[in-house]
Amino acid sequence: MVLLLVLALSQVSAAPERAIVSAVDAGHAGALALLETAVNINSGTHNFDGVRAVGDVFRKELDALGFKTTWVDGSGFKRAGHLMAEHLGTGPRIILIGHLDTVFERDSPFQKFKRIDDQTATGPGIIDMKGGDVIIIAALTALRTAGALADMNLIVVMTGDEEDAGDPQAAARAALVDAAKGAQYALGFEDGPGDPRFAVTARRGTSSWKLQVKGKTGHSSQIFRPDLGYGANYELARIVDGFRRKLAGEAHLTFNPSLILGGTSVEADDVLSRGSASGKTNVIAATALAIGDLRTLSKEQLQHARDTMKAVVADGPLAQTEATLTFADGYPSLPPTEGNARLLAEYDRASRELGFGPVAAVSPDRAGAADVSFISGEVKSIMDGIGLMGHDDHSPSETADLSTLHSQTKRAAILLYRLNHPGR
Repeated sequence: MVLLLVLALSQVSAAPERAIVSAVDAGHAGALALLETAVNINSGTHNFDGVRAVGDVFRKELDALGFKTTWVDGSGFKRAGHLMAEHLGTGPRIILIGHLDTVFERDSPFQKFKRIDDQTATGPGIIDMKGGDVIIIAALTALRTAGALADMNLIVVMTGDEEDAGDPQAAARAALVDAAKGAQYALGFEDGPGDPRFAVTARRGTSSWKLQVKGKTGHSSQIFRPDLGYGANYELARIVDGFRRKLAGEAHLTFNPSLILGGTSVEADDVLSRGSASGKTNVIAATALAIGDLRTLSKEQLQHARDTMKAVVADGPLAQTEATLTFADGYPSLPPTEGNARLLAEYDRASRELGFGPVAAVSPDRAGAADVSFISGEVKSIMDGIGLMGHDDHSPSETADLSTLHSQTKRAAILLYRLNHPGR
C-alpha cells in the first residue's frame, strides 16, 4: 500500500492532482465503511423501501458535498424512483451514473456484507453496483477536499430500477435522459468485466421476441398428409433452426431461444417467462411457442436481425401451419464512437500516470446492457465499467476486490479533474 502510494505520487506531478490522490487515501476507511453500510441494506428492485433507504444514504453524502439533491418518484413507472444530485459550475457538463437496486430481493438468503480477508469481501450488490456508487462519492469527496470541486459542472444519477426497469420504460428512463442533455461526458460506474485493466466503451442492446405457431391437429398416424400437414412443432422447429442458420456467426450478434413449448395445448406466463404444455404421442401438435432474446451492437444490426427473422417465418411455411413473430424493445445499445475512444484514452493516461497500468476497451460481447446506453444519443463521449471490481455479480458468490476501491477512485477523481481542465 505504501509502495503503491509512493509510485502514484511520483508519477502525478501537478500539485492539485497530488492533493486529490492524498485525499483519496485519507478517505479510504470512510469509503469502506460507506460500502458496508450500503450493502447491508437490502435494495432488491422490488423492495421500494430498501431502494429509497440506500438512496437516503448516498443523498446525505451528496448533500454534504454541496450538491442539490432530489428524489424522482417512481410510482408512475411502478418502481421506487431515482436519486438525482446536481452541482453547477463553469466546467464542462459531466454526468455520473450509478444505480441503487440489486437483483437480490427481500427473500434472498444473500443479505449481508462479509469480509473474507483484508482485500476481499462479499455481499449483495457489492460490485453491481453499490461499490461503484461509493466510488462516485469517494472521488467527489477527494475533489472537494483538494479544493477542486467548486467549479465543476456535475450531475449524478443513481437509478432505482436498473436491474428490472420500470414500465413504461420511457418514463422509467426519462429523468436519466433529461439529465444527460447538454452533457459533454458520461461516466458509468458499473463493474463491467470485473477487471481493472478494462473499461466499457460499447455495449450491446437487448430485446426480446416471441414466436407463436398454430397447426392442424389430428391423429399422428396421418401427419404429413396434405389435409393435416406437419403440426405446430415441426413448423416451430423449422423457424427456430432457420434463425440459427441465418444469424449465427454474425459479429456481436447473439440469438437465444430461452423457452420452447409445444403440444395439444400450451399455457404461458409472459411475466414470469414460464409455462406448461400437454400432448399425447398419437396427436399432432396444435400449438407451439418460443421466446428468447436478441443482442445487437447497433440499431442497424437490430433491424437487420429482425428483418432476417421475419423473412425466415414467411419463407415456405409447412402445410396447414401459420406463425406469428413479435418483438419487444429492451435496453438499447451503446455503439462505439470516436468520442468514447478519446474518453477512454484520457482514462488510460490517468491510470498509467497513477501507476496502475494501462486500460483497454473490453469487447462489447462481454458487456451486458446498462443505463448508459439510454443516453448514447445525447452524449458524445461515454465510458462505463469503471466501478468496483470483483467477480460473480448477480450470484450469491458476488465478491469484491477491495484493493481496487482506492485505485478506481483515484482514476475517476483524476479523470474528472482533467476533464474539467482540458489540455492538462
